[in-house]
Amino acid sequence: MTQDRKIVFKFDEVVIDAKDARTLASFYEKLLGWERVVDEPYFVRLNNPDGGATLGFQSEETYVPPVWPDEAGKPAKMEHVDFQVSDLQAAVELAESLGAKKAEAQFIDGIVVMIDPSGHPFCLIP
Repeated sequence: MTQDRKIVFKFDEVVIDAKDARTLASFYEKLLGWERVVDEPYFVRLNNPDGGATLGFQSEETYVPPVWPDEAGKPAKMEHVDFQVSDLQAAVELAESLGAKKAEAQFIDGIVVMIDPSGHPFCLIP
């Protein structure tokens, strides 16, 4: 197939599934300090104040939290989000105060894997 025109893709948004989009969005809204720009019963979007990709949250009635680290035969993570932070310890403490937990398994020195309230892993990177 030949292309007569150039197609441009722009990375726009990561959408994270959860049992309740609004509950998970509230966690990230407080963690990141991002503004909620869409607030529907089954979909919420947080705007990145730096102008980068946004975060979306979608309610899935049959959502099952992933297991991390991955285990054969159990729901695996499909993605994870990394956040650079200026103060790693303060970021861990904030995330925990909002309902996240530090993952039992940590694999890379200096990077902290956290589990959000819906079971998704995310990394805090200094």
